[in-house]
Amino acid sequence: MRSTGYYTHPACARHDMGPGHPECPQRLGAIDDRLLITGVLDALEQRTATLASVAELELAHDRLHVAALRGLADELRDNVAAGGPAYLPLDPDTALGVHTWDAALAAAGAAIHATEAVVGGELANAFCAVRPPGHHACRNRAMGFCFFNNVAVAAKYALARLGLQRVAIVDFDVHHGNGTEDIVAGDERILMCSFYQHPYYPEWDHRDDANLVNVPVPAYTKGMDVRELIEMMWLPRLEAHRPQLILISAGFDAHREDDLGQLALVEQDYVWITQRLMDVARRHAQGRIVSVLEGGYNLSALARSVEAHVRVLAGL
Repeated sequence: MRSTGYYTHPACARHDMGPGHPECPQRLGAIDDRLLITGVLDALEQRTATLASVAELELAHDRLHVAALRGLADELRDNVAAGGPAYLPLDPDTALGVHTWDAALAAAGAAIHATEAVVGGELANAFCAVRPPGHHACRNRAMGFCFFNNVAVAAKYALARLGLQRVAIVDFDVHHGNGTEDIVAGDERILMCSFYQHPYYPEWDHRDDANLVNVPVPAYTKGMDVRELIEMMWLPRLEAHRPQLILISAGFDAHREDDLGQLALVEQDYVWITQRLMDVARRHAQGRIVSVLEGGYNLSALARSVEAHVRVLAGL
């Protein structure tokens, strides 16, 4: 019986954007600890990610964006070695650290190689416990804690290199995946379904391309209301698209305990969403799902929510 893969990389835990930043290395430690003490980790096939190549990143990103980030990362390392500042701010929320470049390559590489293993039949599905997150990273811009768009790179890789014709991206982070939208809008091979708190970060003129299912919801929306919207808005479009692979931007900051959002989901809502997506994947994608960590900043809520999500993926 094929198992659920669990991808991570040591570089992902070394990425650091400064003291007090909510997108902190402790996020991955909290997840690992929770999966270990509950016994879930023992049921997973643990794999170390392979770093993405520049050519793979350029499937979703402009060449100049990739080159600029690489140049800035090299410059930062040289400056730190000479006694300079340890961080290079790119926007008010996002900063390069000395380990950011390797971590970003590892996060995108995890999504790519988990996709390769799942499509190739080595694994039933996979979860990527990686950081930095990716869904705010646009084709030519880093923003919102994100440098490269992990799920968008994986989607483009599946279409360009693995022979798939239809992919779905599902994003349940509390923030709109504007970067993913920027990269996939208008590509009819990719259906993107999302819900997100609105108005909220980021300020973005949402597109209405036919391959986008944007479901903005107001602050304090509860899980049962989100479930109803998913039933009405996502599931019919997913059925019509018949994806051969589902990629999940798995942000858990819509949890009611997370201070970076004002939605009111709980662990059972993530269980329900995961079950519905697995139903679609079984009908159309041979069960193939690759889930990639995005947000989630209350460490306890994040760890419990990931456990609930991964338990469903692994059939526990």
